[in-house]
Amino acid sequence: MELAQHGLGTTYPNPLVGAVIVHNDRIIGEGWHRKAGEPHAEVLAVKAVTDTSVLKDATLYVSLEPCSHFGRTPPCCDLILAHDIPNIVIGTTDTFSKVAGEGIRRLREAGRNVTVGVLETECRDLNRRFFTFHEQKRPYIILKWAQSADGFLAPLQRNERRPVWITHETTRQLVHKWRTEEPAILIGTQTAIDDNPQLDARLWSGASPLRFVFDRKGRLPENSALLQDGRPTVVLTEQIRDTNGAVQYEALPFDDPVREFLEVAYKRGLQSVVVEGGRTTLQSFIDAGLWDEARVITGRLSFGEGLPAPMLSSVPCEQFQIKHDTIRLYRR
Repeated sequence: MELAQHGLGTTYPNPLVGAVIVHNDRIIGEGWHRKAGEPHAEVLAVKAVTDTSVLKDATLYVSLEPCSHFGRTPPCCDLILAHDIPNIVIGTTDTFSKVAGEGIRRLREAGRNVTVGVLETECRDLNRRFFTFHEQKRPYIILKWAQSADGFLAPLQRNERRPVWITHETTRQLVHKWRTEEPAILIGTQTAIDDNPQLDARLWSGASPLRFVFDRKGRLPENSALLQDGRPTVVLTEQIRDTNGAVQYEALPFDDPVREFLEVAYKRGLQSVVVEGGRTTLQSFIDAGLWDEARVITGRLSFGEGLPAPMLSSVPCEQFQIKHDTIRLYRR
């Protein structure tokens, strides 16, 4: 699982997978899937074995069921059988329709000793984005916001069209790292107007997410960074316009914008989305019960009055400090 975690943000749309090969109680090979189209974890683990003749007496540990179908790469089951690996320990089955137990069945029918469900809860949690997408037919939703020490997102009075920084610059690096781990990000109209955000990962190494913005009435200023910086943006609106460079306009009826957005994101194959909007957008996901994680950062700055932060009834599952900021993580 630790090996698999290295692929977070780069394997999409594939799941995170790690593999370790053991012979005589010694690790002789390990690997993790790095990117779609590149070798899977099992392949890299086998390649790392110096003397492949011992594989016929080895055990392969893998966090997710080996694939049994041809995609961009050949089936991992074929590799396991070709090297006569007799023992396979699998963290959890792959519920993706093209696998769905077929890999386990093939290995068992070939006479291999297959153990399934070791640390299964943890292995499913590792791929919670992947499983949510394929089982619930929607992206995994992560809410994120920063709030002042007295519980406000922003002051009432603002003189400039830019973000009001509540958090330390080191915490902002973490936020940009988080952005590289998800394929998409969403904000609402007012946040786009007030903050003129870039919504990129410029403070971290990695790909920036695809940007979505709710703009029902077409109020987004033409000079907004989201429209002018040449990076892909999808504007969800009733006011449809022609695609302009990297900016796409997609119609939403706005009868139930949260669910309508989830349908758009699912059809685009987006397994997860970070929602970084203002109070209205964030609270709409909370009220609909359509969120999976929340990451709430509280700084030491106080506003006295301002725009109240969203309300969560959950208890944080984790809490830590970065400089003067407190980060609380919530899970549904």
